[in-house]
Amino acid sequence: MRDIEQLSDEYIENIHIQIGKNVKKIREKKGLTQLQLAQAIGHKSVTIISRAEICYKGQHFNIEHLSKIAYVLEVDICDFFTQ
Repeated sequence: MRDIEQLSDEYIENIHIQIGKNVKKIREKKGLTQLQLAQAIGHKSVTIISRAEICYKGQHFNIEHLSKIAYVLEVDICDFFTQ
């Protein structure tokens, strides 16, 4: 079994960055703006989408966001985790 303490903060941050990039890429491919996606998942402003797509100040998507975004964009949630 692996020791969880060996998993660095930088490694986790890089995962969040990759997820944000993938959400942005898929969103743009589907032709949605940040505002359209934000509203589709129940938010009134683009703040959560814009900040999480670039991991601004450590903000990132949580599993609920990713589930809703995957549903709206009609993709498998696993698509957000690919490199």
